This record gives sequence, structure tokens and C-alpha cells, in this order.
Amino acid sequence: MTRPDDPPGTPARRAAMRLLDAVLRKGLPLEAAMASATADLDRGDDRGFAHAIAAETLRRLPDLDALIDSATPKPMPEDAKPRFALRIALVQALALGTPAHAAIATVLPLVDGGPRRLVHGVFGTLIRRGDRLPDPPHLPVAVGIRWTRAWGDAAADAARHGIAQPAPIDLTLKTDDPALIAELGGASLAPRHVRVPAGTAVEDLPGYAEGRWWVQDIAASLPARLIGAGTGTAIELCAAPGGKTMQLATAGWSTTAIDLSRSRLGRLMENMDRIGAKATMVVANAAVWIPDAAADVVLLDAPCSATGIFRRHPEVLHRARPRVIKELAGQQAHLLAHAATMVKPGGLLVYAVCSLEPVEGEEIARAFDLPDFAVEAVRADELPTGFAPDAEGFLRVVPGTLAEAGGADGFFVARFRRAA
Repeated sequence: MTRPDDPPGTPARRAAMRLLDAVLRKGLPLEAAMASATADLDRGDDRGFAHAIAAETLRRLPDLDALIDSATPKPMPEDAKPRFALRIALVQALALGTPAHAAIATVLPLVDGGPRRLVHGVFGTLIRRGDRLPDPPHLPVAVGIRWTRAWGDAAADAARHGIAQPAPIDLTLKTDDPALIAELGGASLAPRHVRVPAGTAVEDLPGYAEGRWWVQDIAASLPARLIGAGTGTAIELCAAPGGKTMQLATAGWSTTAIDLSRSRLGRLMENMDRIGAKATMVVANAAVWIPDAAADVVLLDAPCSATGIFRRHPEVLHRARPRVIKELAGQQAHLLAHAATMVKPGGLLVYAVCSLEPVEGEEIARAFDLPDFAVEAVRADELPTGFAPDAEGFLRVVPGTLAEAGGADGFFVARFRRAA
């Protein structure tokens, strides 16, 4: 709530604190917390700034906390309000270009009494010392250890560079249209693909109103690319937000999209209407849903830790704790086994996750051993330049992929064929 004695700009900082509390203490996604946290902000600019403060804080959280701890006699609790206030003040002054006096003046009203003096003192000490944030930012310690162990030093270092700046925006085109590609003016890294700079107002781009493309990271487009065009039946499980459903439908498949969220399926239906494509929408729990008939293709876009989308959603690095990852991996194993029952003899089963955790990707695929299914190895000639299958025939996209072109989300894809 805005208070009469707040300096101008304080309400946006208070909203940023609510956002950070929702993510770090309550475990909510940043976007899911936006409506509630910014409800008392009247201006879109203020809402955008609150989001920018929170997102940049989450990108740089380990380094902000290291600075704060270097200037206090003993570490403050992780969820202490003075720590939150200092994170917000420091990220403005050291990363977002806010003058130091404005950064601290608009944050001090967020704390009272002795903590206010502590925040003012620590902030002043760090600014006078001339401390800076490292570039690129450090990953959370546990994440850095996991990813170094799984993918090596180069990938972990690439992840640090990847989180340092907003990711570019990828568009998947409804058809392979060279004229539209030229009109959009970005880089085309694959058939039916255009990449435009981060921050582009996509609604203003050519072809948006006419439904000639949709936003979808190039890595997220790979599972449906590995299915290709067809005229049979396709089921996508856990389909929302729906980019893969749109790919399947525009590639000729008679597609059914299953998701537990009615509102997310509603947004998918709106997007399908915008691009002039059709699919059957079913609100159901994919873990127990049974189709009327088996399908030629089943694509399981499994719920996961989503650590692969950390460039756009830095909060995943702080929300995806080992216990959560383990629980999600167990769900994926069950979903994959259930999805297999929906595949026709001779049909295709594709399992995909936007995760950088091997326990959610490789380990699930290796453990899938139904007798009438076999890995259908991904081939290099099926993939856009810059992507490659691994020795087991799976596709793993790690940090550093397409680095010179702006990078790609972390992803895993496995493809299985059922015996005829």
C-alpha cells in the first residue's frame, strides 16, 4: 500500500520486495506473483520497474548477498527484511543505473527502527568502498556445483554469461515464409524461425495480428521438429503454454492438447484462433487421463524444474531445490509410462523437459524400458545448425549452445518408437 510519506518511487520498490518475498520465501514463480504484488501500482511503468528490480536481484542474488555479508559483523537471516531492502537498493545502484542517493532513499521506508539504520549504514559502507558486482554474475553455489558436475566447467561458465543479460526473442513461423523472415528483420537459425533482439515489442512486429508466428524459444521448438509433418493423430500432454501444440497443428497433425489448467488452455485456444489453427482442448490430469483411441504421436512436455529457462526466469535457480527436482523426476517417470499406453503400434513417443538436471532428462529416458518401445535416435541432419544428438541418441541442449547467436534454453528430448 502507498503511504503518504513515501518518497516518489517507493511504491515500486515496495512491490519489488513483495515479489522477492513471494519467490524466495513462498516459492512462487515471478510472473505468478506479479498481479498480487503490484496490485496497488497504477502505472504500467511502475509495475515494469518493480519486475525489473526483482528479476535483476534474482539474477545477481549470490553476489548481492556476498556484498551484504562483507559489510555486516554477522550474516543476517536469508529472509530478514533488511537483507531484502539492501538487495533492492544495491541492485539499483550497482546494476540498474539508479543514483545511489535515490536507491537508498526509496528503500529506507521499507524498514523501520534499528533495521533502517543498519540498511543505511551497510549501503553507505559498500558505496563508499566502491564495491562492484561481478560480471558475469555467479550462479547459486548448489546450482553451479550440479551443472559443473553434469556438463563441465565451460557450460557452467556459459550459464553465468547467459544469466547476465536478457535473452533474445525467438519466433516460430506458421509457414516457412522467406518474405516474412525478411520483413521481420531478425536472424533465421532454422526453418520457420526468426530471432529478434530482447525487449522487442512483439505485438508491433509484422504478422502478429494475422497470426503468422508465435513466440517460442528455438530449443522449445525442437521436440515437435523431431516429430515433423504428418496427417495422423497427435496428443500433447501437459500442453500449455502451447507452442508445441501449435507446431503440431500447423504441421498437419489432428492434435489434442491435454492440460490440468483451464485458464492456460484458454490462452492456448486464443493463440490457436489467432494463428488460424485447430486443436481439441481437454482439461484433465495427464497422469490419469485415457484417450478414446491411441494416437500416432504422443508428445509429453513434462512438468519439470524448468531450470533450462533460467535466462528468462532467473527465479527457477532459487526455487528448484533438490527435493523438488527429485519429486518432479518421479512424476515424469510415471507420466512417461502412462503416455506410452496412448501410442499406436508403430507410433512415436517423445519426452521433453526444459530442465538442465540429468535426473529429469537422461535418467528418466534411460530407465524407460517397456519391451515394445525402443529409442529412435535423433540424427544430426534433423537438427538446426548448432544442435547435436548425444551418443545415446538423445538431444541435450546445454548452456553455451548457440552462444554467438544469443544462446538457447536448456532442454532434453528423447524419442521412442513403438513396435508395429
